This record gives sequence, structure tokens and C-alpha cells, in this order.
Amino acid sequence: MAGILIIADLEQQCVATPRGLELAAKLGAAVDVVAFVHVDLTALDASATQQASIRSRLLADRRAEVQRRIDTHLKDGQSASLTVVWEKDIPSWVTKRCVGGRYDIVVKTGNRSESLLHTSTDWQLLRECPAPVLLVAKKKWHRVEPVLVALDLASSKAAKQALNHKLLETASALARALGVELEIISAIQVPAVLAELDLVDPTTYARGVRESMQPNIAKLAAASGFPESAFRCKRGIAERVVASRAAEVRAQLVVVGTVARKGVRARLLGNTAEKVLLHLKTDVLAIKL
Repeated sequence: MAGILIIADLEQQCVATPRGLELAAKLGAAVDVVAFVHVDLTALDASATQQASIRSRLLADRRAEVQRRIDTHLKDGQSASLTVVWEKDIPSWVTKRCVGGRYDIVVKTGNRSESLLHTSTDWQLLRECPAPVLLVAKKKWHRVEPVLVALDLASSKAAKQALNHKLLETASALARALGVELEIISAIQVPAVLAELDLVDPTTYARGVRESMQPNIAKLAAASGFPESAFRCKRGIAERVVASRAAEVRAQLVVVGTVARKGVRARLLGNTAEKVLLHLKTDVLAIKL
């Protein structure tokens, strides 16, 4: 693996650091930890030299704090580099850092909320960061077991099918590293407006979609070695199907595909991965199309 980048929490109790170090140890991956500091010093009645001194002190204090945290959670034989930067725009810094395939995974504690007036750091990373983003849940189910991967088996687009292969390959590798089973789920969505107008019979429509999925299932099964019976398909809205199955099996990690979106479209339209995040109480790894 190229490596894992962990974004240290601003709070004293960091979830991303221990989870990221644990995952890196099981995957045999190198680890970089980045911690951010930024305070507006312009309002201070202080000279440029004094402001520089304050900035240096804050950076040093932050480094010492995060290093202690890292040392507490390092596994035997494991090492991790620490970078502390003075930066307000965390998503932009991380996105630039990840260009060129430098990291396989970015690990961050999830803060899953946004509004039309504010896009959270999580959402910006999901939409812009070139590396897969693992958002770690602060509170999880008491007992967690398999890795769950959500696939779009209904799409005939070559890009979506390629993403399915990537998702399945990544999820399978993670399940092996974590020593757990892999669950595969795909949603069969019946257009609500057609069903409400009685233009389609939901059961018949879903059966037809399931039949159209079969060639994609056969290809994935042949390429991955999983039996076709492992590809579970359930009727319903995608984010609810995924969240329901994750809760049912107490998944410790859900792997989903997402798309890069910018500008107004990104602010107004959430994709399935982002909607899934709002419903889940577990770690979510989002891999881009």
C-alpha cells in the first residue's frame, strides 16, 4: 500500500488516530498523521514578531499533544510520522497532499452534517479528495462483525461497473486484513412516481431489474471468486437498503462508491454515499468513481 493519512481530531479525545493506526497495522501500511492549527491573530495588539512567536508556540503545543496521542496507540513495531501545519482550509490541504496516489486511504473522524450555507469538511473531502476517505464513527454498535460493500449492480455504464470491481476488490482485501466476513448488498430502486401513479407493479418491476443485474453479477462473481449467491439484492431506496443491512449484520465498516462534485451542484445534490452516511452508525469508506 502507498500509505494511510490520518487527520488528527481537534478535540482531546481523537477517534481517527487509534482507528487509523489499528487499520494500518493490519494492512501493513505506512502512516502519516497530520494535525491542523489555526487561530486569527490579526486582532491581537502584537507585532509581527510577537505573532510569529505565538504561532510557533501553538504549533509546538499541538505537536506535543498529538505525538502523545500517537505514542499511546502505536502497535508493536509500528511507526508514524507527524506533520503539524498552520492551516484553516483543511479539505484543500488534504486534497493537494493526496494528489498523485500518495495515499490509499485518508482517515478522519466523521462529523456528518451540512446545510445550504455550510459544507462540512467531511463532505468536501468526499467530493474533492482523490484518495478514498474513511470516516470513522464516534459511537458504534457494541458488537461489530463483517465488512459490507454496497454495489450498483443495475448500472450498465462502464465506469460504474469498473467502480463495482474496485469496491469489491478493496472491501475484500479489508475483510481479509480484519479477519471478518464480507457482505455484499445492492439496492433495487423502483421509481416512486411510477409506482404512485400505478404505472408499474413494484414487484414485477423489481423482478425485471434483478434479472437485468444478472450479467453484472456473473462477471463480478467470476472475477472475484465469490459465488453469485453472495450478491444480495433488496428492493428499496439505496441509502435505506444499505443502512438497514449494515445495522442487521452489525457491519464494522461499510464500503461505498461516490462521485466527485463541485460548485452549486455539489452544494444542492447529495449522492447516495452521502445519504448513506446520514443513516449509519459505523465506519464508512468512500471510494470515488
